[in-house]
Amino acid sequence: MSAYTEQLEQLRQNPKTWLVTGVAGFIGSNLLETLLSNNQQVVGLDNFSTGHHHNLEQVKAAVTQPQWESFRLIEGDIRNLATCEEACNGVDYVLHQAALGSVPRSIEDPITTNENNISGYLNMLVVAKNANVSRFVYAASSSTYGDHPDLPKVEDKIGKPLSPYAVTKVVNELYADVFAKTYDFKTIGLRYFNIFGRRQDPMGAYAAVIPKWVAAILSGDTVYINGDGETSRDFCYIENVMQMNILSATTQNPEAVNQVYNVALNHRTSLNELFYFIQDKLRARIPELKETQPVYRDFRAGDVRHSQADISKAQNLLGYAPTHVIDEGLEEAMDWYVNDLKKSD
Repeated sequence: MSAYTEQLEQLRQNPKTWLVTGVAGFIGSNLLETLLSNNQQVVGLDNFSTGHHHNLEQVKAAVTQPQWESFRLIEGDIRNLATCEEACNGVDYVLHQAALGSVPRSIEDPITTNENNISGYLNMLVVAKNANVSRFVYAASSSTYGDHPDLPKVEDKIGKPLSPYAVTKVVNELYADVFAKTYDFKTIGLRYFNIFGRRQDPMGAYAAVIPKWVAAILSGDTVYINGDGETSRDFCYIENVMQMNILSATTQNPEAVNQVYNVALNHRTSLNELFYFIQDKLRARIPELKETQPVYRDFRAGDVRHSQADISKAQNLLGYAPTHVIDEGLEEAMDWYVNDLKKSD
């Protein structure tokens, strides 16, 4: 039995109360579904600036009615301290996913990114500490590695951040470390590497590359690749993220707490490879789909050239065992992408 399977079984036998911030977003709604399907009590907080009500409706359809009734939604903003206090009341674990993502958005509007990702984060950290929450697990980012050249990326070697977004994620980790040392407050940061999967929004100016390309190929639009296409990323399927959040919140290993971990596969896929992976999987489902070629344009400001994560720390301290490599994740996600995009036509 894996560490993750064992923890889920223990949770089903001894349910807890969880707060998921950003609950209507891509990762947040998947966490909600995972927790409810394992009979947990969940409080969700979202201001719906980037999350969607339809994500919550999909969760509702995926769980039983009694499980859904174990969920309480607070529509509010992490920048409001009183809202954070309401959300944290009586909570065992916090899974803090609320943030303004996107490097380009942070370059265009660093002030709003800072307000959400630093001020809002600090509100949550203070309130969770005051509420005696057992564990505060927060979404960190691979952008923290900045200009550090080494591959694969190891948690204790970071460079200078390359965007305002990256700065906010570095500050999150610094605050968590200070709270651990000053208040003995237990936190774990998860440096996400290019997460993808169901409920990832393909629309909008800051859509992630996989759903954006799926939508473009299906609609016959041009797929643009920034640079020469040899930029590479460590793409990680959403189920691996579920595992890392649950393991981080519930681990009983004292050495595993007050740490940051990479959430990835220790594998690199180039954008060129990714394009043809996606196109091949779509054409296997829709044979009449026209084969296309991407169009290359300038590199994007703030992007790193290559990204790959060492995951041995998470494996050794948390028992992390990824269940989906990129091909398996794409295969599982593709049906959802296709069906969801058809509904939105």
